Amino acid sequence: MVAREQFQVELTALRGQIISLAHETEKMLGKAMEALYNQDIDLANEVIVYDKQLDEKELKINEDAILMIARQQPVATDLRRLIIALRISSDLERMGDNAKNIAKAAIHLGENHGLTIHPALNDMKQTALKMVDLSVKAFEYEDITLARKLAELDDLVDNMYGEVVREMLEETATNPQKIQHIMQMAFSARYIERFADHTTNIGESILYLVKGETLDLNK
Repeated sequence: MVAREQFQVELTALRGQIISLAHETEKMLGKAMEALYNQDIDLANEVIVYDKQLDEKELKINEDAILMIARQQPVATDLRRLIIALRISSDLERMGDNAKNIAKAAIHLGENHGLTIHPALNDMKQTALKMVDLSVKAFEYEDITLARKLAELDDLVDNMYGEVVREMLEETATNPQKIQHIMQMAFSARYIERFADHTTNIGESILYLVKGETLDLNK
C-alpha cells in the first residue's frame, strides 16, 4: 500500500474513533441524568468509573493523531483534519467530565432525598444529546450547515439554564434548609450547559476545517 493510501486508511480509522467517543459521551450523559433522577448511586458510580476509560480513549486518539503528523507530515486540509481531531477529542473528554460531575452531584444528593429534580434539566439533556448527534453528522460529512445549527440549539440550552438558575435561587429563598440540595441541581444544570458548549466547539472545529476560519458559535 502506498503512503497516501495508508494515510487515508489511518485517517478513516481515527475519524471512527472520534465518532465512537462522541456516542460514548452521549451514553455517559444519559446515564448520569438517569442516576440523578432515579437516585441511583450505583449507576452514578458506574459513570464515574467509565470516565477513566473515556480519558484513555481520548489519549489514544491524541497519540495516533500526533504520530500521523510526525510520520506523514501532511499539509493543507489533511493537516487541519488532524488538528481538529485533537481539538474534538479534547472537547469530548471534557463532555465526559461534565457527565461525571452530574453523577457526583447525584451521589451528593444521595438516596431518598425527597426532592423533585427540576424537569427542565431533562429538557436540557435532550437538547444536549440532540446536539451531540448533530455534531457527529457535521463531523462525519464535514457539513458546515449542520455545524452552524449547533449555535441555535446552544441558545435553547442557555435559556433553559438561565430559567433553572432563577427558579433555584427563588427556591433557596423559600427553603433555605434545602440549599445544599438545591445547589447540586443548579450545578447539574451548569454541567449540562457546559456539555452543550463543547458540542458547539466541535462545530467551530468543523467550520475551521472546511472554511479555514476561526468562528465563535458560543456568542
